[in-house]
Amino acid sequence: MSPAQSVRVMDADGIHRALGRISHEILERNRGAGHLALVGIRTQGAPLAQRLAERLEAIEGVAPKTGILDINLYRDDLSLTADQPVLRKTEIPFDVNGEVVVLVDDVLFTGRTIRAAMDALTDLGRPRQIQLAVLVDRGHRELPIRPDFVGKNVPTARHEAIEVRLKESHGADEVFIVRPDAEPEGEEVAP
Repeated sequence: MSPAQSVRVMDADGIHRALGRISHEILERNRGAGHLALVGIRTQGAPLAQRLAERLEAIEGVAPKTGILDINLYRDDLSLTADQPVLRKTEIPFDVNGEVVVLVDDVLFTGRTIRAAMDALTDLGRPRQIQLAVLVDRGHRELPIRPDFVGKNVPTARHEAIEVRLKESHGADEVFIVRPDAEPEGEEVAP
């Protein structure tokens, strides 16, 4: 594996501001937090959903319902990723029927993770509406999925990666573009 370089595109303050902005946009669009449910997609979406719920409660005085969704069995690349998928628990302690559910994830890329999350969520019931909040939208969609709430748009080349580090799992809040040192053949690096 060739070495890679990384460029920080968000620091802790940037993530804090982005989550604040997303919180206010969620409240404005939904006219409050009392009828909302935030569901984080394992793994990085879960702490982001919890942070958003805490912010919404601080602003509104009402805590939205929160949950965690494991999508591993719903992935369309399951046979490509592992012989035995790692299954974690879905923790949604409320009925999703008739709820406005905001799915929360760290990075939106092709849209396939979100498609899998919607499939998993609708197997639990029929939400009134599903909205999507992401910390980073990096583009390159393969499915007609778009976020309702975005912390930061970060244009990337297809061969680059976005790495989100959160204090809950990494000890610090940062977002990086990870670029391989060698350009893939036939693809130009965007300036």
